[in-house]
Amino acid sequence: MKIVTFTEFRRHASTLLTEVEQGQTVIIVRHSKPIAELIPFSGAAERLPAWKQPGIKLALAGAGLSAAILAERETNP
Repeated sequence: MKIVTFTEFRRHASTLLTEVEQGQTVIIVRHSKPIAELIPFSGAAERLPAWKQPGIKLALAGAGLSAAILAERETNP
């Protein structure tokens, strides 16, 4: 992994992109804060963005919330 400043990236973009093609990862920083990560293209089939991927389904033991609310309504009209 190589860390370069934004200015250095602008000046040497072609060279840095060649390094990425060869498998190197490049982190670009501006004012000492990372702003981008260049990684080699994986060539994998198009992946879904994280926000479109299925989420984790949480399941809790016991009665469901809707059942508890209905039971409460029946006991307290």
